[in-house]
Amino acid sequence: MNPIIKEITSAQVKKDTPAFRVGDGVKVHTKVREGDKERIQIFAGIVIALKGHGIHETFTVRRISYGEGVERVFPVNSPMIEKIEIERESEPMKARLYYLRKRTGKAAMAIKGKRFEHKAAAAAPATPAS
Repeated sequence: MNPIIKEITSAQVKKDTPAFRVGDGVKVHTKVREGDKERIQIFAGIVIALKGHGIHETFTVRRISYGEGVERVFPVNSPMIEKIEIERESEPMKARLYYLRKRTGKAAMAIKGKRFEHKAAAAAPATPAS
């Protein structure tokens, strides 16, 4: 990227976004303006793609609503995004999860969950059975 453009856009890049990855379940809180009122609307789903970098970075969230797949592309640095919550983390096998578009029902949300090892279980030595 051109250093001049990078310097100008650096003030508009958000610094407080959480570190989420493809495959994570997220809740995106967006500001919605209806007439003269403004409210927060939540879009929850699975991140299927991350694209771009810097001010042009976007992510795509997919969810199933009333049996139909709904995808929405959000700019990471948009002022219309109030916050991003990470519901669950996962270990995807691919950089983009476009194969979820062909799945229906529970299979459309099935992604391998992240494994957490308990420190107490790992630190305790195994006792032999008598």
